[in-house]
Formats: sequence, structure tokens, C-alpha cells
Amino acid sequence: MPFAYRLLSALRRHWPHYVAEALGLAFFVGSAGLLTILMEHPASPVRQSLAESHLLRRGLLGLGLGLVLVIIIYNPWGKRSGAHINPAVTLAFYQLGKIRLPDAVWYVLAQLCGAIGAAQLLKLCLPEFYAHPAVKYTVTQPNPVFLQGELIAFIAEFIICFVMMLVTLLALHSSRLKEWVGWLLGALLAVYVLIETPYSGMSLNPARTLGTAVAAGRYQGLWIYWVAPCLAMWLATVGFLRFHHGQPLECAILAGCGPSPISPYASDEEPPQYPDE
Repeated sequence: MPFAYRLLSALRRHWPHYVAEALGLAFFVGSAGLLTILMEHPASPVRQSLAESHLLRRGLLGLGLGLVLVIIIYNPWGKRSGAHINPAVTLAFYQLGKIRLPDAVWYVLAQLCGAIGAAQLLKLCLPEFYAHPAVKYTVTQPNPVFLQGELIAFIAEFIICFVMMLVTLLALHSSRLKEWVGWLLGALLAVYVLIETPYSGMSLNPARTLGTAVAAGRYQGLWIYWVAPCLAMWLATVGFLRFHHGQPLECAILAGCGPSPISPYASDEEPPQYPDE
């Protein structure tokens, strides 16, 4: 069957899930922009009242973004699509055999559209605020303060993405933690914003970085924010499948980490889901 036909067939059956992915990432990118303006723009009352407390402002930003992620994961639209909202996560779930290739392609395209669209909307509606040097379109770039800025940014992005995917997989496969996975990831994101932001800008998400880069017209180090997250989450998934319950890859798939990569759904009408379902 031609791949183009499979793409069109998937679009007809699962388009609501792709819309959910686009809206989810658009909500995250839009919220990140608005929260950053609130915390960092000189005209913001929050910025003025906490002018000397940069670390506190970043901590509040992290808490806000953590709550945004929780909302995305637990709302009906997030549950509809599995709330990937990240090409690197989609790649990892494809590795788990939980999403077919045509759906994965549409997921990534939807995520890119959501991120670029939200950033362009902020640029259109709040041009002076979003473009201000204190906000900088919320672009993620290597910190020029460091001599080996790109290398440090790559390592930092790799570590936080690897840990986040590993936490996701472990929580989803734990009867005690499964219901709390959204809160765990939200808390982890808040910590990342507080601690990791100075090293790479704290992206975690290739689509989110591309969306803001297009709005700003700045593409320095863009490859880092595609290669590091995708590589880290893919390796975390491969390692999880290899060592989960001490079983090799093939046995781990059969044991419940995901169905066969050849037939990832119980039926063609079922949407992509989290890797333990």
C-alpha cells in the first residue's frame, strides 16, 4: 500500500487527534510567551515588584509552565491524543510500537503547526512585548556566556530529555504512579526551568524551539534542539525496553511495554495512546 495512501487514510480516521496535538502545543507555546512577558517585561507589575529576584521569577515561571503541562495532559483533548505535544516524545512512542508511522508523521506536522502558529499569533498581537530584549520571543539558544556554549547546551538538553522520558515510562508502567504521571512531569518541568534554563534556554521540545525561532528569525544552534531531545528520548526508550523487568527488547514488548510494532493498535479506529495501554 503506497505510503501517501496510508497518510491520507490516517488523516481521515484520526484527524481529531492531530488537532488535539496542535492545540496542545499551541497552548503551551502561547502560555510560555505570556508567562515570560509577565515575569520579565519591564512594564509588568510582577517584574517591577520582583526586580531583584531573578531566581524567584524563574521559579514562578517554572511553576506556571508546570501547571500548564498538567492541564494539557489531563484535559479531554490531551487524553484524546495522548498529549505528546513534542516530536521527540512521538519518536519515542513510535519506538515503543504505540503509534504507526503515518500517525507519527501527522503528529509531528501538527505539533510544528501549533508551535509556529502560537508564536506568530503572539508576535502579531503583542509585538512590542514579545520582541522585547527581556523576552526575546522566548527563543532557546546556547548561552553565549559559556566558552563551549553549544556543547554545554547539547549536554544539558540531552540530560533533561533523557530523564523526562525515563520518568514518563517508569511512571506509566507503575500502578502506584500512573495516575500521577502528569503531576510528576509538571514538577520536573518546573525544576528544569529553575535550574537548567541558563545552560540551554530549557527547550525539551524541537517544535517549540522551531516555533519561537521562526517568530524571532533566529536559528543559532537550532540543530541542538532537534538532535539532543530526539536522541535522548529515543535512547531512553530503547534502554527501557531492553532492561524493563530485566527482559530483552522483544520480550519487553510482548510483556506489555507496547504491542507489536507491526500492529500497534487493537483496531485501525483506535487512537494513539500512552505506551502502557
